[in-house]
Amino acid sequence: VKGQGIEISTDGEKYKGELKDGGQDGQGTWNLPDGEKYVGEFKGGVPNGQGTLTSPDGDKYEGEWKDGFRHGQGTLTFPDGDKYVGEHKDGNKWTGTYYDKDREIIGKFVNGKRIKQ
Repeated sequence: VKGQGIEISTDGEKYKGELKDGGQDGQGTWNLPDGEKYVGEFKGGVPNGQGTLTSPDGDKYEGEWKDGFRHGQGTLTFPDGDKYVGEHKDGNKWTGTYYDKDREIIGKFVNGKRIKQ
């Protein structure tokens, strides 16, 4: 059975969006008690596919997710304007470029290791 719904957990998590077989599956919005907000695709109750996570400290990730982790291509923007653009693997920066707020390259990641410029 698939449809729209709202789920609120006892610890204050709130999900609004598509449900399938009683779980979060499809497009939805997930608000956590600490102020984090995820908007995008879900599969099996976790972020999976395209989505955006905004943290209360101002970090923002827009890109691909797999099994609840940043995985694939995406952009991670920090409150000071710095950005990481590239591939993530299992939630970690993997292969990509780090820019400062003026779009100057300040570092690179290759296979999960940061290389200074």
